[in-house]
Formats: sequence, C-alpha cells, structure tokens
Amino acid sequence: MTATITLTPATAAFGADERIEVLGHTHFIGIGGAGMSVLAEMLHQRGVEVDGSDREHSAKTDRLESLGITVQFGQRAENVAEADTVVYSSAIKPDNPEIVAAAQKGARIVHRSDILALLMNGRRAVTVAGAHGKTTTSSMLSHILVQTGKDPSYAIGGSIQAADGTTLDGGHVGVGDALVAEADESDGSFDKYHPEIAIITNCEADHLDHYGDEAHYRAAFVRHAGHATGHVVICADDADALAVLNALPAETASKAIAYGTADPSGLELNGAAYVHIVSEHESAGSGVERFTLRMPAGVAGEEPREVPVELSVPGVHNARNAAAALTAAMLLGVESGEAAKAITGFLGAARRFQVRGTVKQVTVVDDYAHHPTEIAALLDAARRRYPDRTIHVLFQPHLFSRTKFFAHEFAEALGKADDVIVTGVFPAREKQEDFPGVGPLTIVREAKGMQGAEFSAQEDMRVAAQMMVMRAHHGDVIFTVGAGDITDMGPVMLHALEAHREGCE
Repeated sequence: MTATITLTPATAAFGADERIEVLGHTHFIGIGGAGMSVLAEMLHQRGVEVDGSDREHSAKTDRLESLGITVQFGQRAENVAEADTVVYSSAIKPDNPEIVAAAQKGARIVHRSDILALLMNGRRAVTVAGAHGKTTTSSMLSHILVQTGKDPSYAIGGSIQAADGTTLDGGHVGVGDALVAEADESDGSFDKYHPEIAIITNCEADHLDHYGDEAHYRAAFVRHAGHATGHVVICADDADALAVLNALPAETASKAIAYGTADPSGLELNGAAYVHIVSEHESAGSGVERFTLRMPAGVAGEEPREVPVELSVPGVHNARNAAAALTAAMLLGVESGEAAKAITGFLGAARRFQVRGTVKQVTVVDDYAHHPTEIAALLDAARRRYPDRTIHVLFQPHLFSRTKFFAHEFAEALGKADDVIVTGVFPAREKQEDFPGVGPLTIVREAKGMQGAEFSAQEDMRVAAQMMVMRAHHGDVIFTVGAGDITDMGPVMLHALEAHREGCE
C-alpha cells in the first residue's frame, strides 16, 4: 500500500529572517506549472541548485531546460534522491511518489507559497490578490518598475506581452529592492505573506470548496490586508472589497488607499485615502483608454495631484487595474509622471485581450477570462475597442463545478457578444463522472430566451473553431475565451481563415 503524507500548505515553513540559502538542492514537483516554473527560475537565477519533474514536455519545461535546469518526465521516487527541499503545489496529492519518498528520506517538504514568502524576505514586496485582475495588475506594476529603471524581481503566473510581439516570462530576479508577486487566495496560502504593499483588486466570492462560505473567504482577505507592513491598496468599486475595507481594524485601515470610479462623497471608506478615477473614456475604436487619477496627498507627493493616464489596453476594468499599479509604483518611489508615461507602453499580460492576428480583415483575439465577471468585463472592453464590429466568442468553460454553479451568469455575460459557441469543458482537476449532464449545453440552455447573442454548443473545440471561421465576415472579431487549451484555437482559426477565403467574404 502506498503511504500517504499529511500536507499542511497553510502552515508557514520559514521565518521572516530566513533566506534562500536554507533551501539547499531544491526539487519542484510539477515544475512546468505556471506558478512553479516562475519560482524555479527565480531560485535558479539566485544561485540555488534546482531541478524538477513533470508529466510531459511543454513550453515552460523547454524554457527551464534551456536555462540549465534538469527536468525529469514522469514522477518517480528516485527523482528526489538528491533533494534537500521538495516543493509542491495544491495540485499535488499526498500520495504522490515523490512526496512519499521525500518524507521517507527526511527532506524538507514545502508548498510553493513558502518559496514565494522566502523570496519576499528582505525585499520591498508588493502582493496582488483578488478573484480577478491579479496577473494584469502585477504585470502592469512590473512593467512600470522595469521601464523606470527599478529592475524589480517579479513572480507572475503568466507572461507579459512585449512591444516587439514577443512575450516576457513571468519570473525575473532583478537587482532592485522591489518584488512584485501574485498572491493566490485559492487555498489560503496567501496568509503567509507579509508584504510592504498589499493590493486587493476585488473580493468576489470564489474557491468556496476551500473556504466553505463567503464569510470565511472575506475574512481571509481581512487577515491578508492586516499583514501589510506598509499600505493596503484596495478597489472601492467592488462591493465585496469595500466590505473588506470596512472590516479592517483602525490601525490597518489608516494605512489603506482605496481606488475607484465612484464619487468619494457617497462612499464609506473607514478612514482610508481615496484615488479617484475620473474622466475615463476611450476614443471610439482608437484602442486608447484615457482617464485621470486624482491622487490624495502622500501618495504622489506631499500635495494632492492629478495624473493623466493613457492605456493601450481597453476597458474600465483595466483603468482600475492601472490605478492600483500606479498607486503602488508611486508608493515605491516612482515619480507620477514617469509612472504614467511608462504604463502607456503596457500591451497587456499574455492571454489578456491578446490580438493573435488579422487575416482577411477578421481579427482573432485571445483572453484568459473564465469567470462570468471577467467575461462581462472583457466583452465590455471589446465593445469599446471594436464599437461597430460583429463580435464572435468561442468559449471553453473551465471546471465542471464552475459551469454548473454559474451557468446562468455565464449566459448573461456571454450574451454581450453577437455570436457564441460553447465548447466542451476543460476539466482541470475535476472528472466528468462527478458532474453528470454538465457540459456546453448547460450554458446554452440558460441562454434561451435571453436578449443578445446567438448561442450554440459544440463539444469538439476544433470543429467549433472551423464553424466560427465559416461564420466570420470582413471586419468581424473572434475571441477565444477561457483558461484552458482554447488558446490553441487562435492559430488554428488564423490558418483556416487563410484557407477559406470565401468563408469571410
């Protein structure tokens, strides 16, 4: 019988005074994961001996191997024979053969969040937490700091689009004293972080399989905010985040800076300062989002200040993300004008409103949105960027449970498009047999009778992609939407558009 080890991801493995030298030879289980590969690369850059394992080759494992990091394919006990420290993520089960072997040999076994917490020690750390916007906001802040010569370290669960069309990996060790990191709330492990600045983009209830109910979920954010040694930067436009702000004890609230589009005179801010996003608009179809930040005294200088901003990424939600990133940058010492100039060149995190190409005047855009709120924000932004275009959406639901519980909300959000095909569910950690009857039709049925888009279902996403190409005409825009492998359909559709000239006539 295989031994089972008790894993305790919520328990901090390292103290505030410890440094990476305590790790020794470090092995990552599932090293090709988005968060794991970033941490492995950061440790490697800091001189730690790193290796890892994964189930199969990927672009992430190829990159790690190109850096000189050994990756074993297949998870076996012998892979941890030389390891002093073994790192796992919440996707790894206690009976994993490498976990069992590590425990038997007495290796230190730590959650990936422990490595991130360790990397924060001795740095001016900024964490970004929230149900939505973490990757974009942390990418924006990293971009500002890079462009203003601060050379930060950053650990982002995605890549950043560069001006030359390439992507920058989400992990970097800089010579500057700032470290920017996404703070994953899904398993409660963000409770280990003690950043100088804690950004909270929103607090819409999610991951209730871990927290049990909304009250416990919200309480976790209150605790996280209380760990900030400097400021809490929090969105007041989100009702749940505003509730977190008003639940903060006076000592924490006095360090808080809220931001939002609402008139502050109508807000209960628990004594927090307020960054007001005003005059936001986009020149129709220009691709530029313009607004002004009214900064309170003490953020961008000793006096209140107005900071005009132009973004190259569309949407009110991105104006909010930018407000958080710019506020944090100024608190780290970046001059307001330099910060605003730098963010204008931000083209987005990879898979966030990422234009994959245009063929026969049909544009294909890819986006990671996988929650109804994210999809609604994406399609609102799409209408601002492409006000007179027909918008098609190829949507892949992520998780059977999320599809089941939010089917109606998905239908409402997707209804903002003109034409929607829902494909088979990307299961991730779940199994179809545990959710009988849940599939693309679950959402399509909910859309019946709603005003807005035409809906259809197609289990096979490749067939769905071909169908979408045949529906598109000159000037139309097709979005691939979802957190799974739907992103692979962008190149497929661009190739099909080349081949099917009449399909878009």
